[in-house]
This record gives sequence, structure tokens and C-alpha cells, in this order.
Amino acid sequence: MNVRNFVIIAHVDHGKSTLADRLLEATGTVESRRMRPQYLDQLELERERGITIKMAPVRMVYHAEFRNSNIETRNKLNSDFGFRASDLSNSEFILNLIDTPGHSDFSYEVSRALAAVEGAVLLVDATKGIQAQTLSNLRAAKAAGLKIIGAVNKIDLNSPHLEDTVRTLASLLAVPENEILRISGKTGVGVEELLKKIVEVVPPPQLPRGSALDPQVSVPPRALIFDSLYDDHKGILAYVRVYDGVFRPGEELVFLAGAGKTKIKEVGYFAPELKPVKELRAGDIGYIATGLKEPALVKIGDTVIGYQKSEIRRPISDIRNLALPGYREPAPVVFISLYPDGETKFEDLKKALERLRLTDAALSFEPDSNEALGRGLKVGFLGQLHFEITATRLEREFNLSFITSFPSIAYKVRERGKEYIVTDAHQFPDDPDEVLQPMIDIEIITPPVYLNSIVNLSQVFDLSVKEIRTMGEQTVVAGVMPLMELIRDFDDQLKSVSAGYASFSYELGELAPAEVEKLEIIIANEVVPALTRIIFKKEAEREGRATVERLKDLLPKQQFAQAVQAMVRGRIIARETIPAMRKDVTGYLYGGDRSRKMKLWKKQKRGKEKLLASAKVRVPVNVFKEILKKSK
Repeated sequence: MNVRNFVIIAHVDHGKSTLADRLLEATGTVESRRMRPQYLDQLELERERGITIKMAPVRMVYHAEFRNSNIETRNKLNSDFGFRASDLSNSEFILNLIDTPGHSDFSYEVSRALAAVEGAVLLVDATKGIQAQTLSNLRAAKAAGLKIIGAVNKIDLNSPHLEDTVRTLASLLAVPENEILRISGKTGVGVEELLKKIVEVVPPPQLPRGSALDPQVSVPPRALIFDSLYDDHKGILAYVRVYDGVFRPGEELVFLAGAGKTKIKEVGYFAPELKPVKELRAGDIGYIATGLKEPALVKIGDTVIGYQKSEIRRPISDIRNLALPGYREPAPVVFISLYPDGETKFEDLKKALERLRLTDAALSFEPDSNEALGRGLKVGFLGQLHFEITATRLEREFNLSFITSFPSIAYKVRERGKEYIVTDAHQFPDDPDEVLQPMIDIEIITPPVYLNSIVNLSQVFDLSVKEIRTMGEQTVVAGVMPLMELIRDFDDQLKSVSAGYASFSYELGELAPAEVEKLEIIIANEVVPALTRIIFKKEAEREGRATVERLKDLLPKQQFAQAVQAMVRGRIIARETIPAMRKDVTGYLYGGDRSRKMKLWKKQKRGKEKLLASAKVRVPVNVFKEILKKSK
């Protein structure tokens, strides 16, 4: 098959999207006059931040000339891929590229892309060298069994570290240094060599055993959904990698996990715009327009079956064993509740999140409620950046306004012989027998000059350093840290002490005992659940003091004095008092005995005490916005 499916993987800002631009130009997929920077990045937010957020597939046609290739290369292509000698003079190849994000929060996007291809270009910035996501992506590509091509980018910058980066990358891939390509995504140097390398090295799609094209076995057409998108006219578009048979418009389609059935409205590929075609065949990467409007029916990782093409017309229940290996469910690590604000309604927020989940399979949410803020949704995110991107998309793409809660993580609590998971702070028990928190295995890569500063972070964050090793001109620090520490601005602190040169990646590890407790805020003798948090015990007094001091400045005065208190396990650890509004009830008196004034003052005091006994303080929405600002 003259088809090559591959991805570009790299650490953030190592030039993946710029290299993809040059590939589009070199193959004539996009005309030069239409070309713009980061062409495959369709979101305005991606161009604004200069990072890739969504994976982006594209189909390119490459005319490879092997006339001058050596005999060994020609023979390899001929034997491995079944080409005739005459084909090798000027062969036409279909190259299906998936550009992937580089930030660790979007590693789930990368994992899905890796499952849909046979090869990967591992790109490294010549000026920065190997970084955290370089290693993380390399491990993921190896686990997926992909053929990996090493390439060092930005050689036009004449970095003095170029050769060292080449040597280190060659060592990681266990290949000779001359197999590492030197390229420039900016100028296009080395791009033609990269295209030829992809054709020569990346294997074509292999039909799985039991394929519909195997004359020994009859199997219906099958495809794996690796992404999706909502279209107002065509319904949900399922981005698929076809493994068996042929899909055509008008044929019946079955979703094995979604338990839905529909007729195909359209099939096509990415050019990079949607390009309708007559059919998608085994090995292709493209889209299927389902016509469905219900997001729940289309699940990422689901297998779709061309039901009518099966030679044996069987009930859907009988073909579920044909499901292709899907993806592991993403595990959210940060939970933040969103509450409608202003003119935004709860249903608007829910529908917007359902739409976003079509393009972001890592999003998960469930109903939530709050006495002060009303109905909302508790949303699970893969990290702080994932939350920031989602919140910005909700604001820009759907024109929604909302308030966010404090971020939290999932704790396993053991109490009185019972064991359960807690993600809501106000549900956290006052005195549990044991609390277990998720830990992360963290890997930090830094220039050696910043090593001491990074190790000293263990005094601020609960970081346990397990190993320090050298990798080329870089130093790798491996350790273990509570997941909760990531929410406490660990990324910003790391960038600060390393002048921006250090990077890190992490994976969820085992559960470990946690020294945490519930911090509650009491206003006028009433606990405010929306301000309850789970914090480290060592931070309780400082956080409690800071919170009540801010609330004293933010809360409006009432007709009675308000006590603002921070409480941990039934013990008050901080207190501020908001004085009552004062009215001069004796202002109209002129002269006379003081006892008349005393009588009026006592009457006023009794009135305030009566008000306080029956009062219920409502925290204004603008106060929540201010107190929760640091969680955004």
C-alpha cells in the first residue's frame, strides 16, 4: 500500500506546527499564497498562545523520486512494501499526518494519535535539547510499537549545542548519529529528506488478522474513532482510522460502545479542510459524517462497523466481539466546579461542555450544586492548563460567563471501616482514620547550573528526589510528589528558579498517606460550603488567616457585627470581625438627661442582637469572584 500514517511528537514549542507547515508546502497540499503560520492549528487560542491544543490530521500526496536511491534502499522498499521496480522511479504516496500537542496536559491527545498510525517523527529543538515531554512522548511511541524517526529542528539558529543534541537523541533511539536528520521547520532545510525517510522507514498499514480483505475470513468494515467534531449541517463527524473494508455514504453504521445505529451521510479526508470522497478504505485516515446530533452516541475509542457490508446479517449484539482495542479512559486529576453567572443559564453551560467534549475526550463532568451559587457542573481536568484552555473556549466560543470553585483532587478516605472517594471539600470528614492522596512520578530536565535551586524546591513543595542523572548536557531529576502540589503553582516556581529552562513531565503513581484537613469558613455563625477547601495541615493556619482577612475587606457591612472565622476540626484558628453599620439614634436629641440616650442605645443593641439571631448572611457573587480569583 502506498500509504504512510505518522505523527509528529515533541516537547512544547519545539517546532511541530512549523514543520507541519513546511510539509504542507513541500507536498503541494496548501498553496504558498494560502499558507499562514500554524496552518493546522484551527483554534484562535492555539495561534494566540503559540501552542497546539488539538491534534490535527491532514492528508498529503507526495511524489517520491527514488531514481537516485541506492540499491539497498530500492531493494528494501521492494521487499518490504511489495513495489515493482518500475514503481520506484516516481511513486505517489499518501501521507496521513497527525500533528499533536506538546504540553503534558494534552498527553491524552497524543496517545490517541499514536494508536492511529504506524510511525512517528520525534522532533527536538537544537537550542533546547532533550526535554521532559521528549522523553514522555518517546516512551509512549515505543509502547505503541511505532517506527520512530529522530530529527533535530531549528538548525538555522546555529546552536552551539547542535551536535550534542544529535548525539543524545541518537543514544535515546539507539541508532547511529547519521540517522538523525538535521532540519529547519522555518527555512525548509532537510524537509525533502524527511519526507523520503518517512516513505522508506515507516511501514504501510498492515491489515489485522481476520480482515475483510482476507479471503479466508469474512469481517465487516471496521474503523476506530480517535476524535470527533460537531457540524451544524452534517451532525457529529467521527474522525476514524479504517482497519477493515470500505465505508461509503448511504451505508448503515453501527457504534459498538455507543449502541447507536445510523446511515453514513458523507465520508472524506482532511485536505486539511474536509474533502468528501466516494469511499474510505482500509489504512485510510478520514472522517465519517454520522448525521447524529446527540453527543453521547459517539464515543472516542469506539469501533464503528459497516453493518450492511457484513456477508452474514447478524444482530448487533453478535458483532460486539469485533471491537478494536480502544483507549484507556483519561483520568482527571483536577476537579473544578463551574456555576453560571450573569445571563448564562445552567442548560447553556451544560450544552457547551457537551459540545466541547466532542473535541476534547478528556473532559468529564457531573451535576453539582451550591447554596450561594445555585446549580453547576463539577468538571474534571487533566491539569491547570487544560482548565485554563477549556474556560477560555467556553467564554469565547460560546459567550458564557461563569464562576469557578477552588480546585481540588480526589482523595481516598478511610473512616469507621468504610472507604470512599472524596472530591468535594465540604464532604470531607472532620476526623478521618486515614486519608490517601494520589502521588505523581515526576521527571524534571534542567541545565546543571540550576540543579541546586530545583532540589531546594523540595523545601517548599513536598518533593522527594529519588534520582539525579546526566543526559548529554542536561540533568534529569526524578522524584515523587503529591498531585496536590501541582495546583500550588509548582510550574511557575520551577520556571522561576530555572529562568524558564527547566521542564517537567509526570505520570500518576500510587496512593500515599496525606497530611491534609478540611478548612471551613464561618460567617455569622454559619458555615459557607462554597469556601470550604482541603489543604495541607502545615498550610492551614496561614491559609485560614489570609482568607478571613480578605473576607473582612470584601464582605459588605450589615446592621449587626459579623464574625468571620476559619475552622479546622471544630477549632477556630483565625477570626476577624466586620463591625455593624452604625446609625446615630440620638442625633435628634438636644440636651436633656443622658439616661434618655442610654435607653435608645440599649434598644438599638437589643434590636441588633435580635437581627443577628435570625440573620442568614448571603455572600454576594462578586465576593466569590474575588476570593476565588487565584484558582483561575
